Order: sequence, then structure tokens, then C-alpha cells
Amino acid sequence: MTPRIATTDEWIKAREALLTAEKAFTRERDELSARRREMPWLRIDEDYVFNGPNGEQSLSDLFNGRSQLIVYHLMFAPEWDWACKSCSFWADQFDGAIPHLNARDTSFVAISRAPLEKLQRHAKRLGWKFPWLSAEKNRFAFDMGFSFAADDANGVYNFKPKQPGPTDLPGFTMFIRGDHGAIYKTYNIQGRGQDITNGAYNMLDFTAKGRNESDRPPMKWVRLHDEYGAA
Repeated sequence: MTPRIATTDEWIKAREALLTAEKAFTRERDELSARRREMPWLRIDEDYVFNGPNGEQSLSDLFNGRSQLIVYHLMFAPEWDWACKSCSFWADQFDGAIPHLNARDTSFVAISRAPLEKLQRHAKRLGWKFPWLSAEKNRFAFDMGFSFAADDANGVYNFKPKQPGPTDLPGFTMFIRGDHGAIYKTYNIQGRGQDITNGAYNMLDFTAKGRNESDRPPMKWVRLHDEYGAA
């Protein structure tokens, strides 16, 4: 990369011009967030049961007394030995956020289809503490649009036909409890929509080299965090 070297005055002028664009982008994002909050709610009639460290827990239980629930669909198919490395990149950032989410009446869990013992082994390896439950024995991941049968030719992900590839894909689903305990889906994130939730990625965007991903696919460089520096 060949940098453009500026004087102090030139640098300040360029930064001020970029700040104007950044402020416009922030206002647009605020407007988009308001539109999200105006989305209609979709009632979820099945109270799915998951396997977790504390035994079986239903979808209702996962709210843990709060009115909102965020679920991260962490890619970990039952036959895999370890979870997706890119999903693990995201998950490395969850533990610190959870107390702040809880303070705003929002619970958080991760859910995968792999059996609980595999989830616990992966979490122990990487030092994770966030709630992580197995949907191995229910259709939650399929019904929410994050898992697909290997021979599914009609799968839809991010509102378009699913491309050939893994049976399990990442993203978030947001739920709320309405009157009388009814559960509703309010929003979901798939594909690059989840990009904004990755703090490390977005901090790299502030640097001169950015994400520095000239190779394809993106995140080819990502490893489980205990593998960096390994031969």
C-alpha cells in the first residue's frame, strides 16, 4: 500500500470531510434502527426444548425472567468436532456484552445443533462462559432458517435461495415476550447483516489497512483464538 502523505492542515481538512459523511451515515443508521423497532411481531407457538448445562430448558426458560431474548445461531453441526472458526470469532466477544444486555431487560444465549458435550468441550477450550445450548433434538434451527437438510434443494437463507455449502449457517434471532407470556420473533440477522455485531472487525475498519482481506472468501485468516501463532 502506498500512503498519501499530508500536511497537518491537509489531514484536518480530509478528516473533517470524512466526518461529515460519517455523521450522515450515523443518522441513516438511527433511522434504520427505528424501522427495525417498527417491524411486526411473528408469534412462535412451539416452546422448543433445549439441552443445556442445567438440564432441559424451554425457549420460555431462556428469557430468564426478562422480556427480550437474543439467540446467536452458532454454526456447529452434530457431526463436526469443533464449531465454525468464524462463528467462534464472533462468540469471543459475547461474554463481556451480556451484563450490559441483561441491564436492558435482554437475555442472551447461543444455540447449536451439536450435542451438549461437544459444545461444552469447545467452550472450555476457548474460555467462554455465555449460555450455550444444544438444539440437537428439536427443529428450532431449521424452523428459524439457520439449518438445512443436506439434500434440501429449496432452502432459503437471508431471503434468497441457499447456496451449496454447510448445512448450518450463522446469525441472530431476536424474541420478545408479549402479554400472557406469548413469545414473538421480532427480527433476525443473516449473512453480512451480522457484521456490525463483531467489535474486532469494526475496529479494524478504523485502521489504515482495514480488514486487509484481499483473499477470498473473507475471514480466511481467522482461527480459533488459541491457534494464532501456531505453525
